[in-house]
Amino acid sequence: MNGTAQWRGSDLARQIVVLSAVSFMLIAAVIGAGAFGNSSVQDQQGGALNTDGSYLAPAGPAFSIWSVIYLGLIAYSIWQALPRQRTNPRQRALGWLIALTMTLNGLWLVAARFGTLFLTVVVIVLLLAALGWTFRVAVATREPRGGVLDSVLIDGVTGLHLGWVTLATVANTAAWLTTIVPPSWEQGADAIGIAVLIVVALIGLAIAWRSSWRVTPAIALAWGLSWLAVERFTGEPQSGPIGATALVVAAVVLLPPVIVRVLRLIRPSVD
Repeated sequence: MNGTAQWRGSDLARQIVVLSAVSFMLIAAVIGAGAFGNSSVQDQQGGALNTDGSYLAPAGPAFSIWSVIYLGLIAYSIWQALPRQRTNPRQRALGWLIALTMTLNGLWLVAARFGTLFLTVVVIVLLLAALGWTFRVAVATREPRGGVLDSVLIDGVTGLHLGWVTLATVANTAAWLTTIVPPSWEQGADAIGIAVLIVVALIGLAIAWRSSWRVTPAIALAWGLSWLAVERFTGEPQSGPIGATALVVAAVVLLPPVIVRVLRLIRPSVD
C-alpha cells in the first residue's frame, strides 16, 4: 500500500463510483431474477436465453457461478472503499475499469428485460472487451500487490468474470443467431458448434498465455463448457458431437494453466 501518496479528489470519486456500480448491478440482478414478479432472464426474449435456446447454451446449474462472481465483486467494492485503499496505485489503475465491467453487467440485464436480443449481444460483447482490458491491466501492472486480498479480489474475481463471460458471449450470440438464421441451418448445427468451440479453445489458451497462465479464467470457462456438454447430452437440442467437443475443450483450456502453475510451485524458475 502506498499510504504516503497524495490524496486526490478523483480517488474518492472512484470509490463512490465503484460502490454505485455494484449497487446498480445488484439491483439489475434482483430484477433479472424475477424477484418483483417480472419474468426471469431465462424466460425473457421469448425464451431465447433459456438452456434450450441454442446448441451452445449451458445447463441451468452453470449459472450458479454468478453467485461467486457477485460475492467477489461485492467484497471488492467494500474493500476498495476503505480509507487505506484510497491512494493505492492498483486501485487507481483498476477501480474505474472494474466499475465499468459491473455497470455493463447490469446493463446487460436491463437490455434482456427491456431491449432486444440483438442489444444483449452488443452489451455482452462490450462487457467482454471491458473485462479483457481490465484483466490485462490487472496482471500486467507493475504496482505492488496488496497481499492475498488484492490477488483474490482483483485478479481472481476479474479472471472468473472474464472466463465466464467469454462463454456467455458465445451462448448469447448463438441464441440471437438461432432466431434469425433459416431453419435449414440446423442441419449443420454440429459442424458449426464444433467450429465455434475450437475458437473458444484458442481464445481460452490465448487468455491463459497472455495472463502468464492465470488459472481463474480457465476455471470459469471450463465450468461453463462442462455444463454445456451436460445440456447437449441430456437436454434439448441434443448433440453428442457438440457435447463431446465441449468436454475436450474444457480440458484443453484448463489443463495447461493448471500444469504451469503446479510446475511453478515445484520449480519457481519455470516461465
